Amino acid sequence: MSVHYIYVEDGVKKMRPIHSREEYLSLRNGGSQKSILAAVRRGDESKKHLLVQMNYSCLPNDDGTLKGSKRMTTTVAMDIDHVPPEEMQPLRERILEKKDELGLDMLEGSARGEGYHLVFARKPELSQEENLKWASDLLGVEYDKGAKDITRVFFTTTEAELIYLDDKIFEQAALPPFWDNQTTPNLSCVPSVASAPSGRAVSREEGSRATPESLAKFDLCAKEAGLDASSMDIWGERNWHSNLMAVLSVGVGKLMSREQLFAVVAERLKNYSQTDDCRTLINYFYDNYNADKGFMNAGLREINAKAQSMASGRAVSQEEGSALGPDSVKGSALVPACVEGSTGSELSAKRLPQGVRDSVAAVGPALAMPIITAICPCIGALATGVRLDVHGHMRGLNLISYIAGDFASGKGSIDPVVDAWMSEIAALDAMYLQQEEEYNKKKLAAKNKKEQPEDPKLPVRYITFNTTVAKLAERLGNTEGKHAFSFTPEADTVAQKWRSSMCDFSVMLRQSYDGSKYDREARSAEAVNVHIKHLLWNVTMCGTPDALYRVVTNYTDGFQSRIALAQTPDNTYAPLEDKPYVLTDKQAERIRQVAHLLPLMYGEVVLPKLEARGRDWLEKIRLEAMKNDDRVKARERFRTCVTAQRMVCCLMLCRVCEQLIQKHGQSGAETQLKLHPNLWKELLLKAQTPAMLDTYDVIADSLIDNALYFFRDRIENAFRSREYAARNERKRYGRNDTIYERLDLEFGFDMAMQHSISMNGADVSRNKVHQMLKNWKNQGLIVPIAPNRYRKVSH
Repeated sequence: MSVHYIYVEDGVKKMRPIHSREEYLSLRNGGSQKSILAAVRRGDESKKHLLVQMNYSCLPNDDGTLKGSKRMTTTVAMDIDHVPPEEMQPLRERILEKKDELGLDMLEGSARGEGYHLVFARKPELSQEENLKWASDLLGVEYDKGAKDITRVFFTTTEAELIYLDDKIFEQAALPPFWDNQTTPNLSCVPSVASAPSGRAVSREEGSRATPESLAKFDLCAKEAGLDASSMDIWGERNWHSNLMAVLSVGVGKLMSREQLFAVVAERLKNYSQTDDCRTLINYFYDNYNADKGFMNAGLREINAKAQSMASGRAVSQEEGSALGPDSVKGSALVPACVEGSTGSELSAKRLPQGVRDSVAAVGPALAMPIITAICPCIGALATGVRLDVHGHMRGLNLISYIAGDFASGKGSIDPVVDAWMSEIAALDAMYLQQEEEYNKKKLAAKNKKEQPEDPKLPVRYITFNTTVAKLAERLGNTEGKHAFSFTPEADTVAQKWRSSMCDFSVMLRQSYDGSKYDREARSAEAVNVHIKHLLWNVTMCGTPDALYRVVTNYTDGFQSRIALAQTPDNTYAPLEDKPYVLTDKQAERIRQVAHLLPLMYGEVVLPKLEARGRDWLEKIRLEAMKNDDRVKARERFRTCVTAQRMVCCLMLCRVCEQLIQKHGQSGAETQLKLHPNLWKELLLKAQTPAMLDTYDVIADSLIDNALYFFRDRIENAFRSREYAARNERKRYGRNDTIYERLDLEFGFDMAMQHSISMNGADVSRNKVHQMLKNWKNQGLIVPIAPNRYRKVSH
């Protein structure tokens, strides 16, 4: 493309192509362009940098950045500045008069209003500066010598200042690299007439290189479509078209950008990539079937993870490996994540904080999202004193997670990681349980004595699921205001043990997610009576998908929407690992270092950047749901947003611990947190980096994706069922209701009589039909419009 919008990400200027006139004009007219331009025209140069910036002469680097780009487009941008007022109009007319000779694509007034910006067709045999000199001589005007570099950006004005715009500026594309250093032509790169199709410019997309990862993604999508990627290039446009359409239908467009796909097709379908039909098909899919790019189903996420693992070779560079440590190198491949848009935004294990990074390394990159979902309730329970503001409500990091996967899918590797996070609490609980066992022995020995030993009411926080409602309530009431935590590697434990008390289980978990009050009283004075001001109980469960449906049996009470769901990838045909992923002693120790510091953090915190990102995500999902009339997705987004913010806050707390450990050491970090109680809050605010905020989008997209995957149909059916009285509508069960449905909107007594006879037999009397119509009239179902004529009010 020859028009690129310039934006800043992580302090670096990046480029995004503009594909249409509508998009181009919306950027020129968007935001505060008009007011900023007016201020600049009044002489306020300090606001000039706020104008939208465009580039017309170069393509971005492979990482999307602008700086240092050497690749030219087929157009040249020229800045004509400091034109005397009396020469402005004649120069404008001269440019428009020679637009055909110049190859003019765009002409606009400059930001200061003292010149023009114009874009014209590049002469490939000339360098950038020679093109500018040629146009300068043609127009008889000097160009700005400071704007001769191809990476020069132009401060864009409004549509009112746009004098000329040709749509071909959006169709032109990349120029082959004729110029190695912009001074010496590289004629070896010029395609011959025989090798290039006639009437077609070489595009930017086709000039891009296919990466190993993008090739792997394409091959896996082809395999999913039942094709062999190595034998897809069967001669014949019909074969090519069908094969590529099959791969596109799998969803390859959500795994890579349009440019990457063009490059991959040039590798896998070399003959087809030279045809216009190929370009049309790819563009059609991206323009029409790839709008909801943030939504990836489990199959695409699995393909994404496999491709990343294949491309990285399950290894990292020596530099990255040294930064992570030898035990982390193994798991430092890219984390499988929902690709946002077509930008390929991903999470990398090396960017995750200590403890979380080691957890991912212990289970492998394919299980990255499941392990993050599993350990966040642990982190929230450890950081029991932290209260996060989400949408104006201060709550603890209360989380409930469920990791769903088939048998032998790797769920068992999560167990030792959870144990490592909870090791300190488990050690304390072992001591408490021993004291409790001694108390039970004393109580048994003193069964017939007058004086009974006093119940110690010990604060056991790592609570088993294999218990009764009363015992669980008692445990939760004795945690001294701190979070309790429960973990089960087999969710059927819950389904079996709580089968008759599943409603109690659901209520307790729902209230624990909200941190609300919980009361339980019994008739007997000896029975357990519990009054908890704030119920704090984090839970992690692992199990098969069918066990999930045995745990979550009601789809309208809000329990399902409070669960953070993750799914293990399908490893049915995956080869056995040469070196299986296991939790090493060093990884466990690094996890314990972070877990030791989390309980030292107390207080309330407001994270404005995280809150803003959450609101942006909510609005994005709202608009997507409105466009598709997807009420289930629109409703799921509310608690998904809250859960994702809490999970990201957990990761950020680990980042704070990592920074303190790196700077002060383990004991020094502990001392700092004790001496400076608010230090963690200051560091947490700084932890709201762009990378960490991007993590929010990945987690939130994954959560809502899995929730819809497992529960969409069940939620829709539950809301449509007769048992759900969300609307006060009359429910029809009898034969008369069937008669009512069969009648026309307007009907007479004779028609009602005929349908009654067809339903109830020939012995139906006229009085019975009159009574039926009278009942319908009293119920407001019909109104009389004439003698023996009626109109239905409700269908």
